Parts: sequence; structure tokens; C-alpha cells
Amino acid sequence: MSKVRALLGALLMFIAAFVMSAQVREDPLEVVRSTADQVLERVVSQRAELEAAPRKVYELVNQIVLPRFDFTYMSRLVLGRYWQRASTTQQQEFTTEFRELLVRTYATALLNYSGQEIVYLPLRMNADETTVKVNTRVQASGAPPIPIDYSLYLSSSGRWLVYDVAIDNISLVSQYRNSYATQIKRFKMDGLIDNMKKLNRKDG
Repeated sequence: MSKVRALLGALLMFIAAFVMSAQVREDPLEVVRSTADQVLERVVSQRAELEAAPRKVYELVNQIVLPRFDFTYMSRLVLGRYWQRASTTQQQEFTTEFRELLVRTYATALLNYSGQEIVYLPLRMNADETTVKVNTRVQASGAPPIPIDYSLYLSSSGRWLVYDVAIDNISLVSQYRNSYATQIKRFKMDGLIDNMKKLNRKDG
């Protein structure tokens, strides 16, 4: 019996190691590509439905896009030194409102999607790297391509997660960090969070 238990234990350890190894080998370029393909395919196929009920696009973002973003980490980067000064409640509220803001921004962009081509540039990274940038270009007819670059890190679970997006070489994290630092100096942390809540409710 003890030999059987030992064998089963070894088998379980092998399976766990195999699963983790498979997760670590996840391709960040394919993560970005497959996520974009899934959500855009749904937008195109459900165009009439989404035009009739635009809020349904939030469901697509929540189901497909959000699992690939680390909003807590993004919030820490956006607040910078103010993150450590904030209370746990303030950190949680800020993260919730920041997440809501980005969901609405992304949803609006999806509703305006009209078949622009996304070009994925070759990914250059070493096998042991834990952070990477996936560079893409959005090409619309008769217009210059717009660079959209995704910064990802390899989480402890072996999944690549997005922590910043740069549009036309302007970092989302840096842009919001500067804007929110100014608001914190003027309105304090609670004032910033209240303003974010009002904006999110107004847009809703």
C-alpha cells in the first residue's frame, strides 16, 4: 500500500510539474493576438446586437479582455509613491474605479471598430525573460499605422498579464500617473477617488 501511495504521489508531482511547465511556455505574442482575435470576432458577429444595446460590449470586455490584465499592479504603477501612502480601503477603491474606467474606454474603442487591420511585429525575447513588450500596428485604410504596444509580465501562475499599454508611444500608466498626481495634490486621495466614481457613473 505504501508503494502505491508513493507511486501516486510521484505521479501527481509529475503532472503538476508538467502543467506548470506548460504554463511557463505560454507565448505572450499569442496571448495578445488570441485575445484581440476573440473579442473582435465577437464584436463583428454581434454588431447589430451591440448597436442596439451598447452596454453589452462590457460583457465581452469582462469575459475576454480583463482576465489578461493585472489591474492591481497597474494601479500601483499609476499611483506610484501615493500607493504606499493610501489606506487599504483607498487602494481597493482606486483599483475598482480605475478598472471601471479602462473597461469603459476599451468598450468605446470596440464599438468604434470598423475592420482595421492589426499587424503583430515579431517578438524578440530570451527564454528566461519575465517581462516583454508585444508591438502591434493598427492599420486603417488611407491613414498611417498607429503603434499599440502591450507590456506584459510573467505571473507566478505562469500566465502573461498586461500591466501597461502604449498608444502611439504614449504610455497609459505614465499618462494617468501624471494626471492623478496632480489631482491628488489638489483633492487628496479621497477626492481623486470621488472624482473617478462620478466620471464612471456619468459615463454609465
